[in-house]
Amino acid sequence: MSADDDLGFDDDMDVPEAPSEWLTTLADMSMLLMSFFIMLFSMSSLDVKKFSESFSSVRSALGSTGKSPMTAPVAPAEMSTLVEQARVRQRLLGEQRRVYDQFRSFVSTKGLDGVVAATLEAGKISIAFPAGVLFPKDGVDLTEEGKARLRLLYDFLIKTAGERINIRGFTDDQPPGPGSRFRDNWEVSSLRSVAVLRYLLSLGMPSNRLTATGLADLEPLYPNDTPDHRARNQRVEFVLERSIGE
Repeated sequence: MSADDDLGFDDDMDVPEAPSEWLTTLADMSMLLMSFFIMLFSMSSLDVKKFSESFSSVRSALGSTGKSPMTAPVAPAEMSTLVEQARVRQRLLGEQRRVYDQFRSFVSTKGLDGVVAATLEAGKISIAFPAGVLFPKDGVDLTEEGKARLRLLYDFLIKTAGERINIRGFTDDQPPGPGSRFRDNWEVSSLRSVAVLRYLLSLGMPSNRLTATGLADLEPLYPNDTPDHRARNQRVEFVLERSIGE
């Protein structure tokens, strides 16, 4: 018995063509490889002709056929644009790393260790203060201690002119208690972020650098299962982003 007989195929039956979904996967892999090569060349002096030849070699090695979407020739002008975009992106990431390192040093010299947390991810710098450092429990008006902390932060932020700052307020998952003047956690988180924004404006921060967002109990750092975890989830974050060309 033949293999086709084992599979239940008739000798006279046309065997269906294999699906071509693999071409999509191949095209995706080729695009990733192209991006990788662009990044490598963006970190060194570039000969566009040499880059085009290298890219063509990659396509050949992948066995591209005339039907592959990757076989279209890349014009030198288009390749130069792609490489320049990669270079700009690399410079942006390098600048954000520099600002992040400066902030970590700033935190140490100003005695903010253990009070403020900072992370750098995909070119975004996030600076987080526990809400209890800036606001009274269940309140939306800055405390004097909170204002003092923000003045310190302002001294750093005002020197980073290229950064746009999104102030994001967060709460835990517990709604405002009975008799509270706030409707819900959306209102609490929004009012807190706006209060911080207005205070930074009063110190002299340009208004076109600031936005405010209230996110209630979205994006918790910890499960809301203990009083300590809930306190940690109540926070105000400053997300610093730098746009290309700034």
